Amino acid sequence: MSMLLPVLLLIGAAALDVLANLLLAHSDGFRRRLYGVGALLCVGLAFFCLSEVVRWMDLSVAYAMWGSFGILGTSLGGWFFFRQTLRPCAFAGMALLICGMLLLQLS
Repeated sequence: MSMLLPVLLLIGAAALDVLANLLLAHSDGFRRRLYGVGALLCVGLAFFCLSEVVRWMDLSVAYAMWGSFGILGTSLGGWFFFRQTLRPCAFAGMALLICGMLLLQLS
């Protein structure tokens, strides 16, 4: 089987994770319940996608990449949508995450 499907599922799982985190922030501590419920649904779908990915990819690599993409996407989403401040060291950390993901994938 081609590695395209697992990679697409992994990207989808990470995107759902990022969306869940952004919805959770927008829910204002579940005071806006629709956003909170949307966040929970996205997390569930993200884990379902991740469970499919580990059928083709080692758990350690899949989970590390999913988590890293989630951290990157959530950090950038908070910066872009909520105008949260990211200092230069945060961007350096994101670059290190990307390097770490590349090294994991190449191992």
